[in-house]
Amino acid sequence: MSGGVDSSVAAGLLCEQGYDVVGLFMRTGVSAPAAPEEPNAGRHQGCCSASDAADARFVAGQLGIPFYALNFEQEFGTLIDYFADEYSHGRTPNPCVVCNNKLKFGRLVEYADAVGADYIATGHYARIDRSHGAPRLLRGIDARKDQSYVLFGIQRGVLDRMLLPIGDLAKPEVRARARRLGLPNADKPDSVEICFVPDRDYARVVRERRPEAFRPGKIVAGDGVVMGAHAGIGHYTIGQRHGLGIAAGRPVYVTAINVADRTITIGDRHELLCAGLVADRCNYLADVPHGEFRAEVKIRYLHRAAPATIESRGAGSTRTARVIFDEPQPAITPGQAAVFYDGDLVLGGGWIERSLPGSQPPA
Repeated sequence: MSGGVDSSVAAGLLCEQGYDVVGLFMRTGVSAPAAPEEPNAGRHQGCCSASDAADARFVAGQLGIPFYALNFEQEFGTLIDYFADEYSHGRTPNPCVVCNNKLKFGRLVEYADAVGADYIATGHYARIDRSHGAPRLLRGIDARKDQSYVLFGIQRGVLDRMLLPIGDLAKPEVRARARRLGLPNADKPDSVEICFVPDRDYARVVRERRPEAFRPGKIVAGDGVVMGAHAGIGHYTIGQRHGLGIAAGRPVYVTAINVADRTITIGDRHELLCAGLVADRCNYLADVPHGEFRAEVKIRYLHRAAPATIESRGAGSTRTARVIFDEPQPAITPGQAAVFYDGDLVLGGGWIERSLPGSQPPA
């Protein structure tokens, strides 16, 4: 229970369905600057704050369920280290995926075992389908809120113990259920930022832990012409347009980050297009062929899944995938997740290791 409306309604629905529910809150030990009022005034910036804990505890009391706050400060410190490490290596991290893999459906599974709980439930907008024998992970009904992307990396064996009570609901329905249950956070704004960076200053977090990522370097065009200077690769990600400090007379984007010589390459939007990608550390939640298969692939949370041919290689923890899109996709970013879908079914995915160049798919 994060203190938000989604996890609160999930708990309320489970109570109505007759489950014996225990509410858990993750204390992260993170203390970050307050977020600015603009431009997101009225939007909840993060989660896991002291006020969120108070909201979660109040809802648990209203539902009549036990409530515990678990100390995850050490584990969360490791998560922030991962975040800073990725930026310092010119990659763009996805801490929400890692948090789900290691904490919400990792450590909390261990806690469930310790207290004899059969299931782990969250307020994610995704669904578990148990109508075909083995449980399957599906997209949430509300396409605008679907969070199946950030769940691709959980262990397949955990699916049988997952409950996702709001996956069949749209966001307005969730808020309506909260009002019906009399929950005080029915109209609480959604979290819109990474919980440990509510002020959206990612560079600050990276600088605190990996100051070596902020040695100056050159900003160059694709042909090698020097266009300017930068204060460190920790400020940049593939596809970035704003904050470059370059007066090019037209929109330009970060197209490459070279950690070895600390060079940031910029170019026009069409230069962001890539034919495909290579992903490593692949995890599959459904059976797929060893070799080529077809799927739709999302390369970031807000990306519209695009049709592609996937070649699965290797086995176990060394399993990789080579993805070739039917149409080139923009800003394929190392460090982000590539998630494979068959319609609503989440097949699995992997972590983008590198993009495959070319504005046209290779023959």
